[in-house]
Formats: sequence, C-alpha cells, structure tokens
Amino acid sequence: MRTSYLFTSESVSEGHPDKVADQISDAVVDLFLSKDPEARVACETLCTTNLVVLAGEIRGRGIMDEAGNWAPGVKEEIEAAVRLTVKKIGYEQQGFHWEQLRFENNLHPQSAHIAQGVDASGNKDEGAGDQGIMFGFACDETPDLMPATLDYSHKILERLAADRHSGRAPFLEPDAKSQVTLRFENGKPVAATAIVVSTQHKQGYDQGAQETELKDYVRSAIASVIPGGLLSDETVYHINPTGSFEIGGPDGDSGLTGRKIIVDTYGGAAPHGGGAFSGKDPTKVDRSAAYAARYLAKNIVAAGLATRCTIQLAYAIGVSEPLSLYVDTHGTGSVGDDVLEQAIGRIERLGGLTPRGIRTALGLNKPIYAPTAAYGHFGRKAEGDLFPWEKTDLVEELKELVAA
Repeated sequence: MRTSYLFTSESVSEGHPDKVADQISDAVVDLFLSKDPEARVACETLCTTNLVVLAGEIRGRGIMDEAGNWAPGVKEEIEAAVRLTVKKIGYEQQGFHWEQLRFENNLHPQSAHIAQGVDASGNKDEGAGDQGIMFGFACDETPDLMPATLDYSHKILERLAADRHSGRAPFLEPDAKSQVTLRFENGKPVAATAIVVSTQHKQGYDQGAQETELKDYVRSAIASVIPGGLLSDETVYHINPTGSFEIGGPDGDSGLTGRKIIVDTYGGAAPHGGGAFSGKDPTKVDRSAAYAARYLAKNIVAAGLATRCTIQLAYAIGVSEPLSLYVDTHGTGSVGDDVLEQAIGRIERLGGLTPRGIRTALGLNKPIYAPTAAYGHFGRKAEGDLFPWEKTDLVEELKELVAA
C-alpha cells in the first residue's frame, strides 16, 4: 500500500439538488416508519425548476392497501412533509420555492413477487430486499474514524449551512459544493494542497467588495474546520472559480435520489457496492447491511485491532443469511483478517448479519433517516436513536473474541 500520495474527496451541501432529492425521499421513509415500523418503502425523488416528483413502491399499515388505496390523510401528509423539507433547507427562490412548487406523487404498492421473498412466513426468516454487495470502512485519519479528505469536505459545508441558517452569512444560498486535497506521508495527512468551495450566493456577491467579503468568509470557514497544521501559504484555494453562482439548486440542475453515493459513504477512499441509501426502508440491505459493515469496521479500528479496515457483505434477494463476509485490514491489523471474520461471526447480538438481525441490533425500524441524507451517513455522532451504527460498543467484545 502506498504511503506517500495526494488524495481528494468532495462533498455537497443540503441544498445541492441531488441532496434535496435524498432528503425528500428520507422524509417519506421517516413518515411511513412513524406509522408502521415494518413499512416497506422504495421512494425515488426528482426535483427540478419548481417541481418535485415522487415515484416508487410502498407498503404499510395505515398507509396504503394492496389495491393502491391510500389511508385517509396520508397523501396530504406526504405533500406536507415534502414542502417542509424544502422549506427547512431554505429554498424560497423564484425557480424553486417550497410553497410554490408543483408536486406529483406517483408512489404505488410494492410488487407482490418482491414481498413474498422478503416477508417471513412459516419456517422462512425475513429475506434480503434485494441482491447486492455492501461495504463498510473505517480508518484512524480523524477522531470520527473517517477519511480526512471527506470529513473536512463535509464539515466545511456544514459550517456554511449553519452560518446561513443563523444569519451570520446572510449572503449565502443553499446550494454548495466542496473538495479537499491532502498530501499524505507515511499514510498520514500532512498538508492541504488544494481546497475548492463553490457556493450559491445572493445577487452582487460575484464582484467588488461583496465578492471579497464572500471569499474572506469562506476562507475563515475553511480555517475553522481544517487543522491549522495542514494549511499553509502553499495551499491553493478555488472559491467560486466560475465567477458567479446565483442560479443553483433544482432550478440550476435537476436532482435525483441516490446520485451522491460516494459523498454519502467514504469519499472514494473505499469500495462501494453501487446501491444508494436514501428512500429505502431498512429491509433493503443496500442500506442496513452497509450500516452494519460500517459499524463493524469502525469498532475494529476503535478497538486498536487495525488502523484501516474494509468489510464486504453480500446478499441474495429473499435469502436471510449473507452469502459472504470479507475483512481486509490493508496490512494494518494486529491479528489476521480471517481471525476478525471468525470473531464477527460469533457476535450473537448481530443475529448472523441477517436483515432482521441487523435491524434489531441497530434499532433501524424507526424514523431516524432524514438527518442521514446530507453531510454523510458515516462519521456522525450517535445520539439517542440517531446514527446507531456509529457507536463503538463492540470494542471490548471484539477484543475478547480475537483473544479467545
């Protein structure tokens, strides 16, 4: 494994059109899970100039029957949730306004053929909602055990959003992107070589004193996030490099659910199985098994058993047991990767990493997903029911299992 190199990751803000779509999809997931914890949801969102369209398959008590008839009031609740999501992000622009946008709801009943494979019946346990491969990753580059390039990219945009919402940076609009390039020596970040931030702004902040004000503010936001030792006079900054960024959000570019899967995960520092998370209930292993894989990888690194860990899981639709478990500590492990695989298999609380076992262990059948849909699903703080896959409560058990 190379120890000296440049590496780059990017992030996008809550106001990026694809993230608007993700947040709407997860608002629908949360609404349905609040009504029926066993609800089945696959909700895709398209957003463009003053238009939001939902499509996908659903099932749940008190939501929709098998014939496609909505329970009283649910359609209205969905539209209200969509508009509230857009309002919270901050879109009150001529081209995209939470109150003025046109809304289409094309959700329909889940396929009976999919349902029969996923549902538990007789001696059959609940099966995976689809086939696929899922990855989890952790490393010791940051306190959150995340790749530093992605961690800093997220946090820069979170700072911009917080200052926009508080009024500290009233010249900002919701859409923004960031990108951080770091130089690594001996596998550790030693310098920030380039930082890119493009942020939507109010009229006039692309010239003169107002442009200077915006750029000075962005540089101060960057400095508040990236450790001072990484920034220097040699760091190259590209702040709104196109010059103007007034037209943005879904009015500037259409947004779709699931188009920011690398931003959502590890910023390119780890493999990705290709499945998106947002808009899916936790029977979909695209989501729940990826969370479980992160949970395991993070606990392995937190336990000091490796400084870098990748985990792969694989499933078949309708089958409960995973087809494979793969651990790779990239030569940084204090025990063999096969020893870690065997230890994971003996963690009883995970229920053999079946969909039901994962959902039960991590408490995933709850309306906890809206906060995941912007600024990454991983590297976040586990609080209450939120982000349970970020807990490090397996550390001692893993140490005991590998020592046995």
